[in-house]
Amino acid sequence: MRRPSRRNAAARVEELRRWIRHHDYQYYVLDRPEISDAAYDRLFRELERLEAAHPELVTPDSPTQRIGGAVREGFATVAHSVPLLSLEATREVDAVRRFVRSVKSRAPDARFLLEPKLDGASVELVYRGGRLDRAITRGTGREGEDVTANARTIRSIPLRLRTRAAAGVPRRVAVRGEVLIGLRDFERLNRSLLEQGGEAFANPRNAASGSLRQLDPGITAARPLRLISYEILASEGASYTSDAAVLEALRGWGLVTPERVEAGTNADEILAYHERLAAVRDRLDYEIDGIVVKVDDLGLRRAVGATSHHPRWALAYKFEPRIEVTRVAGIVVQVGRTGVLTPVALLRPVDVGGVTVSRATLHNREEVARRDIRVGDKVRVHRAGDVIPEVVERIPEPGRHRHRPFALPHRCPSCRTRVVDRGPQTFCPNHLGCPAQLRERLVHLASENGFDIAGLGRETAEALVDAGLVRTAADLFRLTAEDLRRLPGFAAHSARKLAEAISQAGRIELHRFLYALGIPGVGAVTARALAERFHRLKSVQQAGVEQLRGTAGLGPVLARGVRSFFADPHTRKAVAALLNAGVEVLPVAESKGPLAGRRFVFTGGLEKLTRAEARLRLEALGGRAGDSVSRDVDYLVVGADPGQKLDDARRLGVTTLSERKFTAMLRRAERSRRA
Repeated sequence: MRRPSRRNAAARVEELRRWIRHHDYQYYVLDRPEISDAAYDRLFRELERLEAAHPELVTPDSPTQRIGGAVREGFATVAHSVPLLSLEATREVDAVRRFVRSVKSRAPDARFLLEPKLDGASVELVYRGGRLDRAITRGTGREGEDVTANARTIRSIPLRLRTRAAAGVPRRVAVRGEVLIGLRDFERLNRSLLEQGGEAFANPRNAASGSLRQLDPGITAARPLRLISYEILASEGASYTSDAAVLEALRGWGLVTPERVEAGTNADEILAYHERLAAVRDRLDYEIDGIVVKVDDLGLRRAVGATSHHPRWALAYKFEPRIEVTRVAGIVVQVGRTGVLTPVALLRPVDVGGVTVSRATLHNREEVARRDIRVGDKVRVHRAGDVIPEVVERIPEPGRHRHRPFALPHRCPSCRTRVVDRGPQTFCPNHLGCPAQLRERLVHLASENGFDIAGLGRETAEALVDAGLVRTAADLFRLTAEDLRRLPGFAAHSARKLAEAISQAGRIELHRFLYALGIPGVGAVTARALAERFHRLKSVQQAGVEQLRGTAGLGPVLARGVRSFFADPHTRKAVAALLNAGVEVLPVAESKGPLAGRRFVFTGGLEKLTRAEARLRLEALGGRAGDSVSRDVDYLVVGADPGQKLDDARRLGVTTLSERKFTAMLRRAERSRRA
């Protein structure tokens, strides 16, 4: 194939960049993707090829430059354009009324802009000529750390501002925003860190801040960060009269701005907004800890002024903390699927933000020691959204006799194997023989993205292990209906049905098999990417770190983890045992058919089809089935008694289908394929 001339390459590079920026904006800012992931990847790969052939065409604001670069030795300290002041905060109604009276004494017609108070990591972005020039953490408020390389990896931060805004783009503009991690993403990130032997973050704000300040931009790139912008700190070549105009300009430049922004003219309207936002707080996918009340008129802001610490034209009206006091009744140790021992506090039940909490994580042995939590202690418990409750701190009680300090056991509480310490985590190394790990592994193996074995849930997995019927994963595929009849609650019909489901699941596509193995850090998306790159199990097993790094979504850390997993002799033995037990691993079926490229998720119970039947018919037509709702899902199929997925779909704008409409779609597609 003839290499394109430099002139033709330059024109095509600019065209590709325009399209990629447009689709990034549709996906990461508007949540309205216009093309499939595969189509986007084709555009991106073509741009990468052209830039590789013509390196002189590479520019700092090219979409390809988001990819994490080399590890940095440290962060330079940079002064902010203007001081990033903190807000005066209150939880008192009277303080809100005093604030309003103070502003109204200067301007009786003053209007206030009301928005959620985001709980993330504050950052300043500086654009010159519309291009991202610098990103600085809040730091002291006067100066912060230069995290530009990391900010470039965050997809919701445009490398070049959109120029279609009515007011145009200033020569230089400094924008303030908040870097966040969504609550569900936070849970997935912590789970992945623990599975890889790392330390979990205490809360989403710490996770966002820690991820933004990684010395390796590749790590930042792998974290699910997003930016919400809310203020123009300084600008050259443009001026604004109101905060509402500022938000409009930010949106026009392609930046994400706060949701649920409203205007108010008096204290009663502010209090009502605070109450409304508190009511929906748990339904948001990111943490907020109150509302921000700001004078809308920027001229009035200048007149009102600021102290050395905070502006007088704004107030943070915070929610009541989701922290309650209770007492530790006991401390138990849980053993997870990857062997991590996690201390868990058993609490006297307490209502925290409308939810009764009786258990809270203590994270790891170092956290228990640092906070010195013991049985009988009075503690503060925190709950953020759907995140697992945690013990924040011990409340000293002078004169009260305390129990002896808690220490993790030297042997696994499940299998009595001597445990090992890796960093702050403690592990049971008996991965193949530990009953606690095996129970969790069986649940994971049988899940929708794995072997998808209907009827094999947690209760059945525990019964199989406790009865001694399953001592390794391979034993599962040697079970007969007669074996299963020995389990509590299993009659002839239920035993035969589960035995058939296990037998049918034995022929499995490669991506599902990789997911079922429970490779640390490898979820359903990464498992499919590995399968589509290597095609066969043996190729994945033999792949080196550099080969693995060529897979979409695999950075250097995860690539080394996958390589180590398959190099482990215990893993090789377990995989061989599964194959010897009759498991047949199939190459990923090429997505062909009328529903090729479309992604479906199910919620609630289906009446006419089982989930397994629905998946088989769907995948036979080229469609894909997943188990969580995200922006790249095309349809949510809604059955009886739907769960949280329906709320997620409505929030993200995912099309919903009733079972009747879904089966009608299948029938039309099947007729189309036969025609």
